[in-house]
Amino acid sequence: MADWIYVDNSNVFIEGKRVSAVKKGLALDVYDAMENRIVDNEWRLSFGKLYNFVAGTDKAQTARAMLFGSRPPENDAIWEIARDAGFEVVTHDRNRANKEKKIDTGIVAALTRDAYRNASDGDTFTLVSGDGDYVPAVEQLISDGFVVDVVFWEHASKELVDACSRFTSLNPHLNLICT
Repeated sequence: MADWIYVDNSNVFIEGKRVSAVKKGLALDVYDAMENRIVDNEWRLSFGKLYNFVAGTDKAQTARAMLFGSRPPENDAIWEIARDAGFEVVTHDRNRANKEKKIDTGIVAALTRDAYRNASDGDTFTLVSGDGDYVPAVEQLISDGFVVDVVFWEHASKELVDACSRFTSLNPHLNLICT
């Protein structure tokens, strides 16, 4: 058996900053943090710790670990750090309005391609994101007999939590996955 892991970097990072803001008392709850754009700018995600949390320490058990995000400035070493942690990094340019695009669809494309072309019976697919846009892909994979776990913050889309095989909250592990 192997694990297939797909991470939406911005989704995990930004929402982690909100969860941390709530924990520090800067916001009443995560919805207050969202509505009022309150984040803890001191909280930093550790790619290595996230990788170990999701995949474990035996890299031989991981068939693929992909991290998707927007292309940073040329002098930013963020993706090199993610590669060193064990992730295959996929980046896309932002659009003209500086909005992140192609991340969710890129994850769905890679996830479904791996499921139908490369996976073996008993493999587990893990999505590290909380966006409800993933629900159709998760439901389809599960209806075709795949196991799809979701790892994200407690305020993940309820529909996604209900659709997946198993949900693991990152909230109790906020300090475990930060630098």
